[in-house]
Amino acid sequence: MIDLDEFRNSLQTMQRETQQSIKDIGGNIDAIVSARQDSNSDDEHDPEGSTLAFERSQSDSLLKQAESRLRDIDAALTRIAAGTFGVCIVCEGPIAPARLAARPYAATCITCAG
Repeated sequence: MIDLDEFRNSLQTMQRETQQSIKDIGGNIDAIVSARQDSNSDDEHDPEGSTLAFERSQSDSLLKQAESRLRDIDAALTRIAAGTFGVCIVCEGPIAPARLAARPYAATCITCAG
């Protein structure tokens, strides 16, 4: 039996942590943009230019991942409220408790995830 309160609490904690991560990454991107504005904008000849570009790219990727995770968490909380948590959104079969324990925001069973 799935303990919805436990999953809700876990997801809400993950939601807060992910929101904070998004804020932190956004601050990092702002710092990179600021550093880039204060430096030589010629990436090809500026030894710091390529590093700043790489850091910006890495931060953008992390931000997209965190935003995607937050959407997944929000959707899982919506499924809890709707009474469909633990039900695969593709085949409507049950999502294994072990899968939910590992990934509480999983929307699909392992078969449909593949």
